[in-house]
Amino acid sequence: MTQLDHGKFTRMTTTFHTLLALDVFVLFFSGYSMMFNDELWWLVGLMGGATGVVAVHRVAGAGLLVLVLFWMLMMVTTDTGRGNFREILPGRADVDAMVQDVKFLLGRAEERHPNARQFAGGTADDIPLLTYIGKGVVFIFAIELALLSISGVLIWSKSGIIELMATRTAAMAFVTFHGLLGVIMLMGVMFHIFEHGFHPAFYPVEVKAFIPRSMIPEYHADGGEEGERAEEARTGIERLELSPSWNAASTIVGALTVIGIVSVLLGSVFDEGYPVPREIVIGGGPTNLLLTVGINAGIFVLFLGLILQMYGNLLRVRWERQLESEERPPAATDGGELRE
Repeated sequence: MTQLDHGKFTRMTTTFHTLLALDVFVLFFSGYSMMFNDELWWLVGLMGGATGVVAVHRVAGAGLLVLVLFWMLMMVTTDTGRGNFREILPGRADVDAMVQDVKFLLGRAEERHPNARQFAGGTADDIPLLTYIGKGVVFIFAIELALLSISGVLIWSKSGIIELMATRTAAMAFVTFHGLLGVIMLMGVMFHIFEHGFHPAFYPVEVKAFIPRSMIPEYHADGGEEGERAEEARTGIERLELSPSWNAASTIVGALTVIGIVSVLLGSVFDEGYPVPREIVIGGGPTNLLLTVGINAGIFVLFLGLILQMYGNLLRVRWERQLESEERPPAATDGGELRE
């Protein structure tokens, strides 16, 4: 294990990340079954048809509201939450890092700013929890969740959207906005799955997103000379070996991610399947084979993300059991515990 694997999140944060991811996956599966009901007719059928898929989407939407409200409460009422909020606020160092990154890309700087380096060299303490890019992702994701939640509640409460929108056309435009905003978020999530599941340093899963920092040691070994301890404090990226399957896996999943994103974008422009009409026919027949294959490729990437999510939690459970076995005192031959 290298310090790239060291947890930087609390148990509450990792648990929330898991619950939020599972809920968002269900929202995507149900929402895009409605939006692309011709291309994803099989997924609509798995969720119980037109009525069932709407019910699943609403239940998952309610779950999202509960999770968002819970997280907002924790951010306000707990010291850890307030500290995390301060951590994600942009600062002068983030601006400097962005400017130096631009200069680096233009060949006018010899290296990236320390606040922009997550993996290359340096010590674990010098590597920021979130770079300016990571902070931007957090804010974008938070804004998307807020807009999706508000628009979803208004759509759920038909009287609310009718009061807000004077005409039926305006109301339908609002519904379309909800769907297209979901498309944008879908693209971000697919990139997120590819970035964190198929990064060469983390493949096939980024452990620190699942194992809290309280369960992972801060150093690779105990004791040693000062020089050795200094070496232990480095990120450990030089100790990594590239997995033999990474090249093929990253190429295939990367291609599926791009195909899925492009297909979902095109489908959102040409497909008129949102919201689900009452007379929807399961397996009604897609009209464009390539578009159908592409959209299903995107859904496959989401299913892969769901599998990696479960695998990450399985690693956490195995790690917990390993720690428990190491802390448990050895048993005596008569079944009791050995005493020193």
